[in-house]
Amino acid sequence: MAMASTLLSSRPFSARPSAPPPHSRRLALALPPRPATLSAPAATHHPRKCGRLQPLHAASCCGNPAAAAGAAAGAGANGWPLLAWYLMALDKNPVVTKAITSAVLTLAGDIICQLVIDKAPELDLKRTFVFTFLGLVLVGPTLHVWYLYLSKLVTISGASGAIARLVLDQFIFSPIFIGVFMSLLVTLEGRPSVVVPKLKQEWLSSVSANWQLWIPFQFLNFYFVPQKLQVLAANFVALAWNVILSFKAHKEIVTK
Repeated sequence: MAMASTLLSSRPFSARPSAPPPHSRRLALALPPRPATLSAPAATHHPRKCGRLQPLHAASCCGNPAAAAGAAAGAGANGWPLLAWYLMALDKNPVVTKAITSAVLTLAGDIICQLVIDKAPELDLKRTFVFTFLGLVLVGPTLHVWYLYLSKLVTISGASGAIARLVLDQFIFSPIFIGVFMSLLVTLEGRPSVVVPKLKQEWLSSVSANWQLWIPFQFLNFYFVPQKLQVLAANFVALAWNVILSFKAHKEIVTK
């Protein structure tokens, strides 16, 4: 500290800045002017805003239409709390959610069939329970697995892919599934002896009715709807189909 104060006191203070030496002036004139630094803050003035724009641009150009449609469905559900809750349940527990949905629709379909078509004086609760039970443990989980497998089996996009899925769904899966459903329904109702006569009488007409109802809808379903929402979309038509299926499954067997 003593040496520093001695050096400072021995050098006189001058208010005039010392002129640079001649060679430094020539060097300064030879160097190009520095670029303006005003453009740098402009690029980094809003780091958060720039960070948001880039992912949105990438998402709009993504090659996964199902993911984009699913995100759009989630965004559109902001004004519909029930739909938003259902889509969240589909993401977290897809099998359970689809099973419960199918159970509700089979329950409603059988009740409508009994009261409106059969005009029953009172509900057959055992029939309704068995029909609903199959919707819960068979229809919902099976359709979930089948649609998931179908989307992986047929990877063609566009109308060709929709037609390929439609052919496999309606001409291979549906005839088998209708036969299995009717057989289990009659067996669980305590009538295993009429399984074969029931299939002989009602299976072909049920498959034909299935084609008339489902082929136009399933083409649109496979073409436009993301795989995650295909069972949900099918369930809207399934209410009408459950009414038809309940009527066919419980129709009296005509003995020849």
